[in-house]
Amino acid sequence: MKSSGELTRITLIGLALNVGLGLLKLVGGILVTSAALIADAVHSLSDVATDLIALFGIRLSSRPADESHPYGHGRLDSIAASLVGTALIIGGGIIAWRAVESIIDFEERFPGYPMLLVAAISIVSKEWMYRATRRVARRTSSPALSANAWHHRSDALSSVAVFIGGAAILVGWGYGDQAAALVIGLMVAGIGANNIWKLFQEFSEGSISREERRRIENVVGQVPGILGWHQLRTRMVGREIFMDIHVLVDPDISLSEAHDICSAVEQRVSQAMDRPTNVIVHCEPVEKTPPPGKSGGFPRP
Repeated sequence: MKSSGELTRITLIGLALNVGLGLLKLVGGILVTSAALIADAVHSLSDVATDLIALFGIRLSSRPADESHPYGHGRLDSIAASLVGTALIIGGGIIAWRAVESIIDFEERFPGYPMLLVAAISIVSKEWMYRATRRVARRTSSPALSANAWHHRSDALSSVAVFIGGAAILVGWGYGDQAAALVIGLMVAGIGANNIWKLFQEFSEGSISREERRRIENVVGQVPGILGWHQLRTRMVGREIFMDIHVLVDPDISLSEAHDICSAVEQRVSQAMDRPTNVIVHCEPVEKTPPPGKSGGFPRP
């Protein structure tokens, strides 16, 4: 699958970058005695674990449907995304707590200019990685990759905090290092919580976005032979959409013609969406008066 290969490639690039940056921050943090840099290193190295989780989810979710999973394995991608989000929450909480402990103990640190240099390198590289990963996540509609993209962004932002903390230290504030570490921890935990909240919508059988639904409605309304529709239902399974809809047709057409109309709906909706879409169409003869509570998406003749 082309999209699966693209997902794997961008994740492997991120994995290599996380290893390199994590080691750079760790060595730099130890040499200049910077809690913020060490915390940022832990964050980058935790990205390695989440990259591996994302790869695992992408590979499993790309497997075709089988007898035990007739709707495919797309939910495994979302499970991987939830693990990424959980890792962010736990990691962020630990970083923040250790920073608070250091401030309470009145530990002042003055790492110096190397702290700023390492932070600047991390900001540029991780922001680039975020943008590249986000583009692929949008094209493929992968929740695991989207969560991983935000993990890259959180690393870039945490390095911004390190940079600001380092600048504060240079002007004489000895707690800038710990303050930066505290900000990093809270920010990382917040991003993880946001990812979990988005996945809750999917796991609770939430529908697709309004924009995607409007796109489907517009496509259905343009299919020749359809006189109306109702009961459009959608749900998300990983990066795939599952939907069903009842379309109304002229009662005097043949069964073959009705089947062709349903096939046209399936084909046009699938082509109009940016991610894999599974469509089930139920064809009904048009009624003179609409059924109660089942108004269609456009006026019937």
